[in-house]
Amino acid sequence: MTTFQGRWTQKISAYYRLCRLDKPIGTELVLWPTLWALWIASNGIPNLKILLIMILGAVFMRAAGCVINDFADRKVDLHVQRTKHRPLTTGEISSKEALTLFFILLGASASLLIFLPITSFYCALAALFLACVYPFMKRYTHLPQVVLGAAFSCSIPLAFTAVGRPIDLTCVLLYMGNLAWTVAYDTQYAITDRVDDLKIGVKSTAILFGRFDLAIIAILQCLSTLLIAWAMYRDDILHPYGTIALSVVIIDFLYQWWNTRHRHPQQCFKMFLHNRWVGMMIFIGIFFSLL
Repeated sequence: MTTFQGRWTQKISAYYRLCRLDKPIGTELVLWPTLWALWIASNGIPNLKILLIMILGAVFMRAAGCVINDFADRKVDLHVQRTKHRPLTTGEISSKEALTLFFILLGASASLLIFLPITSFYCALAALFLACVYPFMKRYTHLPQVVLGAAFSCSIPLAFTAVGRPIDLTCVLLYMGNLAWTVAYDTQYAITDRVDDLKIGVKSTAILFGRFDLAIIAILQCLSTLLIAWAMYRDDILHPYGTIALSVVIIDFLYQWWNTRHRHPQQCFKMFLHNRWVGMMIFIGIFFSLL
């Protein structure tokens, strides 16, 4: 009995790690832009049911994305120092078990769409397609980070349509701003694996940008800030709290640049994690502007 319990405890732990529930940074990076959009689209008073759906959707879809990513990379991850101990790579979970979990998570996500308008379904379908093809893009293109950004950003039109607001210019600006920000921070993330990726032939924006990586990251961060500021301006929430929040974000971006200037993998990964505070700060600016 003890052995049986021990096996199931190990299996649950492996599933937990496969879904990256032990590393919530990805969920946070999906959730913050979702909350930006939901608060703006709801004029600061979101429906509690829709808020819960958005939160659960972010958790389920991020977990599903991690599972399908590890399934696609189960052989590649063996050769990358940071990923060689993942559950699929070590054999703690089989490929069949991973795919079963993936479809369960998709089913859980799809069940949430019953409570949303049909337009939201199309946004979710686009996010699902992009999330599924993303892991395979690194084999054929140097722009998997752009596909990831497009997938992550689908939560923005999803939030707009969920509350009945049309996909207007504000929504598009938020989408593009979040896309630029995602490519920036995921390039920071990709720098940590660049040496291993070059050895095994995996592609990324970190490899594509080469010695211009930090300059392009800075440009993307600036572009992101400008687009989000424009979106706030259109909805009359830029002054004063939006301006204060984006000013803090710019300071944080400068801090990130300073700490990644030598391209040390550990520092680049640490600054990637720092982007959770960027997303939170923008949300705080939006929240107080709409009080």
